[in-house]
Amino acid sequence: MDVLVSVDLEGVAGIVHPDQTRRTGTDFERARRLMTREANAAALGALEGGAVRVVVNDSHGDMRNLVHEELDPRLEVICGSLKPYSMVQGLDAGRPEAALFVGYHGGAGTRASVLDHTYYSAVISEIRLHPAGATDEGMPVDEAAINALVLGEAGVPLAMISGDEAVTAQAAQRFPGITTVAVKTSITRFAARSLHPDEACRRIRDAAKRAVTSVAQGHVRPYRLPLPLGVTFTMLTTAYADAAEIVPGVVRVDARRVRFEAASAREMLRAVLTVSTMAAAEVV
Repeated sequence: MDVLVSVDLEGVAGIVHPDQTRRTGTDFERARRLMTREANAAALGALEGGAVRVVVNDSHGDMRNLVHEELDPRLEVICGSLKPYSMVQGLDAGRPEAALFVGYHGGAGTRASVLDHTYYSAVISEIRLHPAGATDEGMPVDEAAINALVLGEAGVPLAMISGDEAVTAQAAQRFPGITTVAVKTSITRFAARSLHPDEACRRIRDAAKRAVTSVAQGHVRPYRLPLPLGVTFTMLTTAYADAAEIVPGVVRVDARRVRFEAASAREMLRAVLTVSTMAAAEVV
């Protein structure tokens, strides 16, 4: 079995502040090693569960965070950006049979979830999905849901997710059969109670092993929603909405909201990447 591990940073045990997540931060070097340890734990668990090939995709920020020499030598690593599949890059090089998300966090607007955001917090306040053409507000989605839909379209089930209690609780409700690991309990956006890194890694490794075994037994299904999909973005300011509106296919809903209709989950992801990149690049 081939397994894809997508690893973010904000949901890693001990991470609570932007200073830890930015390359210029004084605590970044320590944070990236904590991230590397949790990614390695998930990969080792996958191998113990029967995986024969594990690809780890660095999915945070500039996507150059993992300390490669501290990972198991059997792993393959994808790093750098831009990536067409972003946080689930790896679908392009032979379809994996299962995916594991490590270090994930609550979506933008989630109460009591450390560093909550959805893709690009500097410009996007919220992303909602709904049936194309619907006038209702739809459901707010986090990065886990967006990425799981892209995987699901390719027939790949999301088998495990680790992060804070907010994201794991949402995942348990959204993805039947998923294995979850809460490595910290968020108190506010910048405070949490975390497991010791050794214990967090032990739990992640054990969960990854169980998750891969569960996929092999047919207990986890790919996540899908009816197509086409409507994607509504609430931008942080009207200026960001002005910039997003320039993207072909994007229509203005009101002062801060824009909407896009996607024929596929892949197209939905491309809209997320394009709207966030366009808004960030065009507004000073």
